[in-house]
Amino acid sequence: MHKLMKYAEKGLSIAASGAWVVFNALNKINQRPAFTPNWSDKPLLKSYEKTKPPLGWPRETDSLCPMCVREARKEILDERVGEIKATILERDGKIMMVKDCPVHGHFEDVMAIDTAFFRHLEEVFPGRDIRAHNDEKLHNHGSSTIKHGRGAVLTVDLTNRCNMMCDPCFMDANQVGFVHELSWDDIRTVLDNAISIKPRRQMSVQFSGGEPTISPYFLDAVRYARKVGYNSVQAATNGIEFAKDPEFAKKAAEAGLRYAYLQFDGIGNAANSHRRVGNLFDVKLRAIENLYNAGVDIVPVITIVNGVNNEQVGRVIEFALDNPKKINFLSFQPVSFTGRDEEITDERRQAQRYTLSHLAHDVKSQTGLGEPTRDWFPISFMGTFTDWADVTHGAEKEFGQLTCGCHPNCGVGMAVMIDKETKEAVPVTAFLNAEQLAKDVAAITDAGRGRTLSNLGMALALMRNYDSFKSPTHFKLTDLLKKFDKTFGATRSAEAGKYGRVEGDRTQQDIEKRRSDRWNFLFIAGMWFQDLFNYDFRRTEMCIIPYATQQGEISFCAYNTGIGWRNIIEKMHMTATLTKWYEDHGRHEIFAGGKAVPLNSTVHSLKLNEEAVHAGAQTDLDELGIAKNAREEKMLARAKEHDEQLDPKYHKEMAKLYRQHVLKEQPTLQIQGLGGKKRPSEPAPVLHEPIV
Repeated sequence: MHKLMKYAEKGLSIAASGAWVVFNALNKINQRPAFTPNWSDKPLLKSYEKTKPPLGWPRETDSLCPMCVREARKEILDERVGEIKATILERDGKIMMVKDCPVHGHFEDVMAIDTAFFRHLEEVFPGRDIRAHNDEKLHNHGSSTIKHGRGAVLTVDLTNRCNMMCDPCFMDANQVGFVHELSWDDIRTVLDNAISIKPRRQMSVQFSGGEPTISPYFLDAVRYARKVGYNSVQAATNGIEFAKDPEFAKKAAEAGLRYAYLQFDGIGNAANSHRRVGNLFDVKLRAIENLYNAGVDIVPVITIVNGVNNEQVGRVIEFALDNPKKINFLSFQPVSFTGRDEEITDERRQAQRYTLSHLAHDVKSQTGLGEPTRDWFPISFMGTFTDWADVTHGAEKEFGQLTCGCHPNCGVGMAVMIDKETKEAVPVTAFLNAEQLAKDVAAITDAGRGRTLSNLGMALALMRNYDSFKSPTHFKLTDLLKKFDKTFGATRSAEAGKYGRVEGDRTQQDIEKRRSDRWNFLFIAGMWFQDLFNYDFRRTEMCIIPYATQQGEISFCAYNTGIGWRNIIEKMHMTATLTKWYEDHGRHEIFAGGKAVPLNSTVHSLKLNEEAVHAGAQTDLDELGIAKNAREEKMLARAKEHDEQLDPKYHKEMAKLYRQHVLKEQPTLQIQGLGGKKRPSEPAPVLHEPIV
């Protein structure tokens, strides 16, 4: 029966190819001019009107000197301090960024270990979104100003306090000697401001920190965000509060929390041991259980540090494949050397650097899923489809589609279609010709027709680019059409809630409706934030994850690294010194140094690979005698000060003793990565003195 259906669908695809020729020819006649929607003061862009930043290589860009920036932050008068030119080029099969500072000399870092992969991402980039406008009050930060589009996720740091104290950390939480915490008036102001500028996208808002759940205004902030129009409210969280109290998870869901971006560094407590919480994996499992039961979707967020947890890539994906009803998005974030790690040594940076190309290759080698140049695309590739949805929905909409229009070097993704019943998994682009589909959809959008003709064109484009013989066994062409309708609200019935509403008034019934779909469209994303060693202003000006602050909206990378806007703004708007805060409010509980989180229960319904759960932590850096974090690095540096000629074995032994007696870690066994023998690590790039 399934084979007969596959043959029938193949026939439909062939017929659709013929019909497309006629449709496309007619669609080019008397194309309509672009309209200006309510959410913009400028007309929608045709595909051929979009601009692109300089791409390819070798190319020159604007960057920063890591040393100049750090030296000048405290006395900053000119926001352009430390800016230098950088060249992106190919060398020895890698893409490199090289730059020279007249004061501090030569710097270079690896941007990709696969030139074909890097080229592919740039070639399929669809172009920049509408230029930001009506934004002078919020986007006014010199060379760090966001210039294009409106962004996709508005990041709001509710507090710099955290109930953990671990590495890596963007903000150096609990270590800066003061508290920066938004008041209720601050929160309302930044949320109101974000929807006042154009183009006004249907943005997500992500409450972050520190740990956002320890802000006294967390639930109120979630509730208010839904009230003013954000249909996707998220929390970037370590999950501790949600794991401790299922009622707190229910209250968050009732307030309107839709996604929990859950810190999740690997499978098993050993894989999370670098976070210094004794039972952190148990915390994650309990948080997932409580959040899912409350109606909140979970996005595990994995910060990947080469040599620390890159072996966990396959294990985390296996976890998602084994639990398709609970996990439909993974966010891998290659380490950015910011916060406590900004003054990293060359040796550790070379050993720990991890790029998006590393991710694509590790996914393939550890799971067998995906071809890097066929199945991975820049996340901005989706802009072609959201452009189509904007035209389809018409001019009367108050918000445009959520558009991830970032630079192609910023983020990538691979979509995998999973059968929730059989758990069969196939990359979507193995059975759907994504590149040709994007060209077809751009042609439909450029014609500017109404909803009916635009939907007809999309249906034909999907059918003609669909290969039924390569799709999952039980997957049907109608399932594909429904997925696009569900994602983009293409039909009026979809807008009316056919698949379950996602707006602020959604109910538990809506949640169950959306979850009842047999097919899990698992999106495996990689988002690589910049640091001072690979900083590129062409990426900064296209940022889709702006920070909402008391001084306007600032690019994620410019805020956390770059010239150091976080340091500037948090000190300008400091709530209190740490001493004063403790006097007035007392100390909040911090889980560190191996301290376990007290849980009422560790029961969960998730399927786990017990071998992965009980495996030891990754030991690559131990074998090389390289520190895992800034604290270990400082300890080794002090040892070197005593005797520059110390035997390398002594350094390794010092690190071992430090972990055992100071950090109270238990000895661990080295294990092989998922999917076979561990491969030799990539050779580190050669760096020249002086110098995630």
